[in-house]
Amino acid sequence: MATDAQIQGWGGPSRRRVPRFEMQAPLDVTVLRSGIPDTVPGRSVNLCERGIAAMLAGELIPGETVGIEVKLPQVSNALRMRAMVRHQDRLRCGLEFLGLSAEQRAAIRDWAKGSRADTETGESAMLALAPAADETKEADNVGSGEVAGSAPPPRKPKKRRRWMRGVLFLALLAIAAAGFWWKWNRGWDELESGLKTTDAASADKPQAQVPAEVMEKLLVHRVEPVYPADARKENLQGIIALDIVVGRDGSVASMHALNGPEVLAQAAMDALRWWKFEPYRVNGEPAAVETTVAVEFKR
Repeated sequence: MATDAQIQGWGGPSRRRVPRFEMQAPLDVTVLRSGIPDTVPGRSVNLCERGIAAMLAGELIPGETVGIEVKLPQVSNALRMRAMVRHQDRLRCGLEFLGLSAEQRAAIRDWAKGSRADTETGESAMLALAPAADETKEADNVGSGEVAGSAPPPRKPKKRRRWMRGVLFLALLAIAAAGFWWKWNRGWDELESGLKTTDAASADKPQAQVPAEVMEKLLVHRVEPVYPADARKENLQGIIALDIVVGRDGSVASMHALNGPEVLAQAAMDALRWWKFEPYRVNGEPAAVETTVAVEFKR
């Protein structure tokens, strides 16, 4: 599936230390709950060196520590990182990276540089608007009674008290975060061992051909496809049959459409990437299997 990246639109002065880049790519978020890893599929919205925003197929709890696996466009290996849930609004989630390595930061920077040809205009707009923001601030200062070039007035005691309160709050927050990290770090080795790269899932070779009605009973998570706008305009309808390989972990490892218009087939495959099955067992062991599914598009 085609994945594009461009810099986040900028409409005024921003407090962000690093720019965010729009990136739409499949990702998996794994969270440890009651000692059991639970993987939630999703799709990224934007990315920077400090964190990532995503639309997920399930809800997380702010403060949870999770594992993230995402494959950057034009980067061969998937990135696996730890992060903390900072924001959750329905299915949209904001996550802050924890302990990002130098290699992972370099991979994000290299990916951003590789897409700079598409984002140069956006960055130029940011640089052009930044001086204007400074000039506006200076004009406000002059309007409030400050003279350009004069020494700033002494800080009032009330502002100093606010500053001290802020420092105390940050210190308490750091202590709480340290305690939370110690609690979750005990089970992190098990969580990391459970993370599986997309390349490994793709390497599963089917050991059996399973009827569609049998695999349908093992389906535990289904995402309905989005009806493409172009298909609606052309009144394209029908049933798309797809041949898929379900990996040993129950995820869809590979697929290809057997019929139908390309625009409908692509929409069906975009939805199937998020499907999840109970592992099919051969001789009591989870096995990769091949099956057929059908997705219907109708107005």
